[in-house]
Amino acid sequence: MKQQLALMALLVNDYDEAIEYYTNKLHFVLKEDTFLSPEKRWVVVSPPGSMGASLLLAKASTEEQKLQIGNQSGGRVFIFLHTDNIERDYQNLLKNKIEIVREKNTEPWGTVLVFKDLYGNLWDLIEPNMKKGS
Repeated sequence: MKQQLALMALLVNDYDEAIEYYTNKLHFVLKEDTFLSPEKRWVVVSPPGSMGASLLLAKASTEEQKLQIGNQSGGRVFIFLHTDNIERDYQNLLKNKIEIVREKNTEPWGTVLVFKDLYGNLWDLIEPNMKKGS
């Protein structure tokens, strides 16, 4: 059996606001933006060069969903984003005034920092250590 995660839904307040943030500030790629109805769209973004799961930006449509925006993981880190250059991405976060919750820290497995997205979800940005021969 072969399986892989394809999409992860991320609740957002507004499609266009979320697209602007993820594409212009985090430099994600807009892979799809399809109108399904006047109030519903299928919006998919992914990190540049990613071969893994993408984010489905899902506009909250009920009061219960709206209450979960920015807190989909109960206050824990929600998304783990690997990078090949944490210093470049750190400078991009600073340039775009993205809140850094925990500054860069080097661990045995790599370098990590924690930032908040536009809704308050916590992200780990990780540059993993490369194993010899990788």
